Amino acid sequence: MDWTLQLLVVRDAAIAMLLGGVIGFERELKNRPAGFRTHMLVGGAAALLVGLGQLVIIDHRLDSELRLTIDPLRLVEAVIAGVSFIGAGTIFARRGSQVVVGITTAATILMVAVIGVMCGFRYHLLAGLSTALTLLILTAINWIERRIPGDGKRDKAD
Repeated sequence: MDWTLQLLVVRDAAIAMLLGGVIGFERELKNRPAGFRTHMLVGGAAALLVGLGQLVIIDHRLDSELRLTIDPLRLVEAVIAGVSFIGAGTIFARRGSQVVVGITTAATILMVAVIGVMCGFRYHLLAGLSTALTLLILTAINWIERRIPGDGKRDKAD
């Protein structure tokens, strides 16, 4: 197999890690359960799995019947399933309280996985814009919520 194609997959994973790291850095600044490294690794793993799927599809060393049965979208499903376990680990309920924390961080981990999938499919512009939108939601909505009078129970713990 052509090594330049493999380098493209590594490049895509690096872009996914960079974009995931930007979101992870925001989580890190807020001292959340999953931060910079976790988000980088999730984005990179998602991009690598998608890239690997694409490489396997075009690998001429495999017989043609096997290549036709490979579905790259199944790798996306596997990414989402794996990320669900990581996300679940960031969600905690405090005993004796109605407060649940970590839901937003779990959502950012899912978002970073999707951004990684976008990078794996080489939709870099879409991935970059999705990263920007995610950061906008994490920062601007928080800023707005602090200025709205209320009971303070909305996502404040996350």
